[in-house]
Amino acid sequence: MNNPQSRMNWNSPNVNRYGETISLKIPGYGLLHDMTDRILNAINHSEDTEDTSLDVLIVGAGGGHEIVTLGSKHDNWTFTGIDPSEPMLKIAESRINQAELGDRVSLIKGTVDKLPLEKRYDGATCMLVLHFVKGMQHKLELLRGISARLKPGAPLLLASLNGEPQTQQFATQMQAWETHMLDNGITQEEWERFAASIGQESDPISAEDVAMLLQEAGFTHTSRYFGSYLIEGYFCFKSADTME
Repeated sequence: MNNPQSRMNWNSPNVNRYGETISLKIPGYGLLHDMTDRILNAINHSEDTEDTSLDVLIVGAGGGHEIVTLGSKHDNWTFTGIDPSEPMLKIAESRINQAELGDRVSLIKGTVDKLPLEKRYDGATCMLVLHFVKGMQHKLELLRGISARLKPGAPLLLASLNGEPQTQQFATQMQAWETHMLDNGITQEEWERFAASIGQESDPISAEDVAMLLQEAGFTHTSRYFGSYLIEGYFCFKSADTME
């Protein structure tokens, strides 16, 4: 869950705590991944076709949750997971090996822009990454990098923390989210650290801006499929007319 423009220290040993607490922080965290699988599977085949093979790019693969969720349900799907964080990739590798999926997964330490353009994927996920990328231009560059590595018409499934921190609506969501986290065992100190990080270590933007960036990056037919307080999930498709 990392990007070079993020100020989070994803190379610290403390990243283990992220994986341990994320499901307590985000209501429906497991459901997000289950729905991501079901959406991608629905796109992949219709009633009159068998589940076909997919080669999927996982952007922000550290932790391994997406790969294990998707891979355990589809024996003929393969995955390339990329993440700049060595500690997070080690967590992913451990989970993937426990699930006996290692022969279908390639993990790469790095960023999307370092992937070869010759390789095109059948689909991609980008879960809880975009809000850690600082600045609209860097967000756009990330999305364009993903688009450039997808086949025309291939889906992107993206989830991020969206909203405008200066608004009352954002404050209300945060107030409700605080009670959820505290009720689920997150300490007051952890909550305060999370709340203070927004706008400092993360850079959330509005849902409208996310849609605009996706369009500028060459994606079309964006549709929302998940919501949990400020976390939103979308799927869209690489335009067949995208110029590269």
